[in-house]
Amino acid sequence: MSSEPQLMVPGGDQEPPVPGAASGPGGSSGPVANETLEDYTLRFAPRSYRRWTPMVVATTALGGIAYLADFSIGAGIGFTHGTGNALAAIALAAAVIFVTGFPLAYYGARYNIDLDLITRGSGFGYYGSVLTSVIFASFTFIFFALEGSIMAQGLKLGLGMPLWAGYLVSTLMVIPLVIYGMKALSKLQVWTTPIWLLLMAGPLIYLIVTDPGTVDRWLAYAGTDGEGGVNTASVLLGAGVCLSLIAQIGEQIDYLRFMPPKTEANRRGWWAAVVMAGPGWVVLGALKQAMGVFLAVYVLSEVGPAAATEPIQQFRGAFDAMMPSWLVVPLAVVLVVISQIKINVTNAYSGSLAWTNSVTRITKHYPGRMVFVLVNLAFALILMEADMFSFLNTILGFYSNCAIAWVVTVATDIMVNKYLLKLSPRVPEFRRGMLYAVNPVGVVAFTAASGLSIAMYFHVLGDALQPYSPVAAALIAFFLTPLMAVVTKGRYYLRRTDDGLDEPLLDADGNPSAVPYVCHVCRQEFERPDVTACRTHDAVVCSLCLSTDKVGDHLLPAAPAT
Repeated sequence: MSSEPQLMVPGGDQEPPVPGAASGPGGSSGPVANETLEDYTLRFAPRSYRRWTPMVVATTALGGIAYLADFSIGAGIGFTHGTGNALAAIALAAAVIFVTGFPLAYYGARYNIDLDLITRGSGFGYYGSVLTSVIFASFTFIFFALEGSIMAQGLKLGLGMPLWAGYLVSTLMVIPLVIYGMKALSKLQVWTTPIWLLLMAGPLIYLIVTDPGTVDRWLAYAGTDGEGGVNTASVLLGAGVCLSLIAQIGEQIDYLRFMPPKTEANRRGWWAAVVMAGPGWVVLGALKQAMGVFLAVYVLSEVGPAAATEPIQQFRGAFDAMMPSWLVVPLAVVLVVISQIKINVTNAYSGSLAWTNSVTRITKHYPGRMVFVLVNLAFALILMEADMFSFLNTILGFYSNCAIAWVVTVATDIMVNKYLLKLSPRVPEFRRGMLYAVNPVGVVAFTAASGLSIAMYFHVLGDALQPYSPVAAALIAFFLTPLMAVVTKGRYYLRRTDDGLDEPLLDADGNPSAVPYVCHVCRQEFERPDVTACRTHDAVVCSLCLSTDKVGDHLLPAAPAT
């Protein structure tokens, strides 16, 4: 089917769309006009909105990993398994996260879509990726709760505020910052990053320079079992906890999707930004985990093992060695608060995108992103009040199995099924009507990998196999994803290959085309990758109106894939 698009010609006589003047499919209202508030929740991020340089996008994305949870995670692994095992576990997890994160970051930056939209076209299908969207949303409120708990510990130490009140303050204070999406977040992250880096790295450098013996004591720490040495089971158990952070690439992509087009002129800066702010986040993350072990061992004799995993206690001890006592607690609290704000605006922002994506597809009604900012914060607050910090490693160890299975499945589909087997379409597709509802390639691989690894984690398959659950999640997903593509011959990726428009999706440089169209349903302007021809009108319809089409009037009919 081919249709003549309604092309919005810049400077032409066509009447501009009236925000909110038209109803969406099935009686739902059209998309909101204020894109700053909604931040392209369900859609391709258009070139007209992407005004930031690669380095600004990268700095904003890296600001989202300012969390102090790494210090707690590293300390917990170090206390349980010893420094040697902890460092090996951290390095192993970082290598896996970097390798799997690279193709996802590239696709997000190159095609300007978030991880859910990438997942749809990389083995899961239009509705199949709802499952992984919920998993990602869970990641955001789990880590919001963790960071909120750390901030509450800081407020208790510095201001004497009860923990329950600190949980509430840490939750409510991010709402104004999250409302305005990327425009506000880019300013926040750019301006606070230098202060955060100075407060975080300064004490560690001071301790190492003035007291080199701290390094020897750190490296010699044997953990609570007192055995010392490196062993496979301990390394894999520790890596499983670290690998719970593998889903962080989704939050990085929520920023990377706003990268400018890749051209010959900006090629080096573009690639540097994608690598640094995409998979490169894990380099800083691994360093923070190792620092967490170091600082926890340093303050262990003073505060005891329970409090030594708290970042506020770690930095209070470090600051105490280098500055007047009256300045120690205030600076430690400032560091905790800045870190919590930097990461939790990202957690709330990314979680709202994931929930909105899922609910809109299921209900075919678009409630707006702000509703789910509040939903995500409510879940996080419940976890904080339930004292999740006290059983942190158990939660993260369980969650990592699901996250690993998902990310490895999508990364394998991109690297193997798209580029080696060529059974998966190279250019990602996310629009309803173009995709099958469910693609067994990703859904089967993910379900099998996460199900079996979770069974192993909870000792269902025996105590001996329990430490290997993260390895099982990764290996099963890696082998099943291409196997399912071969078995199904790739037929469930695309419901049809022609979206009814003659204009190419990509421009001459391989970037998404910026040619504008007007959706005949909501009468707003969208760029070429965000629209298809309409089934019932000689016009185009946007991806958001397709998502909210309750009766399917606008969906193109299925056609054999070629």
